[in-house]
Amino acid sequence: MRFHTRKWVKPEDLNPNGTLFGGRLLAWIDEEAALYTVVQLNNSKIVTKYISEINFNSKALKGDIVEIGMEVKSFGRSSITLKCEVRNMMTRETIVTVDNITMVNLGDDGKPKPHGKTKVEFISDRLND
Repeated sequence: MRFHTRKWVKPEDLNPNGTLFGGRLLAWIDEEAALYTVVQLNNSKIVTKYISEINFNSKALKGDIVEIGMEVKSFGRSSITLKCEVRNMMTRETIVTVDNITMVNLGDDGKPKPHGKTKVEFISDRLND
């Protein structure tokens, strides 16, 4: 799994228990999934269709740094399904895992549009085209 994004847990990210608020973390995960999909599908018009069960395994505290990792599970006709792991860089523990996040590629009309992708592409792959 590749970890692309790091977030610093700040006071405004905490719940009344003094730990990272789950809703804030889910917003970060959704944003990272969207950014990852935009880069992979080379289209900024995408939407989140589905997020599977979310397993909270450990906590993060103020001042901790969390990393968000994404990997492609599969490509559909107009979608991409991702897997996510969030880990605490300070404790090295996994905070959350999400087995399936489905993102859908949209056309100018706002409807699902085939993307034609079948494998993960890296920047170096695109530079050689």
